[in-house]
Amino acid sequence: MSEKLNKDQIRELLPHREPMLLIDELYDIKKLTSATAVVNVKKTSFFVQGHFPENPVMPGVLIVEAFGQAAAALTADGLDKSTYENKLVFLMGIEKARFRNPVIPDCKLKLKIEAIRSHGRVWKYKGEAFVEHTKMADAIWSATIVDKK
Repeated sequence: MSEKLNKDQIRELLPHREPMLLIDELYDIKKLTSATAVVNVKKTSFFVQGHFPENPVMPGVLIVEAFGQAAAALTADGLDKSTYENKLVFLMGIEKARFRNPVIPDCKLKLKIEAIRSHGRVWKYKGEAFVEHTKMADAIWSATIVDKK
């Protein structure tokens, strides 16, 4: 278990690769419980060119994806490597997602995530996204750990 993970360490835990690896950092990690992730939303981010080019906004679905990646990294970091190698974490459902303010590049989006419960291979999480002290979004979602094929 780590206290802080940089992008290279996150890349070792997740199968995602650029441009879909959204998480740049994970810190304040409490094993299998909670963490804070950072997404550096830049004017050069892949989604900016086509998502309202005159007024770029990070798509809400990518905020939810970033929540999921942060939760998967938190979980993989807390488990024994033999438990998660040759496995993938798939999003199962989104119970609630609210987008309160637009996430506009250039900013640092901080995701505060918490594991609510786990039952076998199914995990439930909640998260809140902030830019500085302003809440941008929040969500509750579930994911499952499956074998790679």
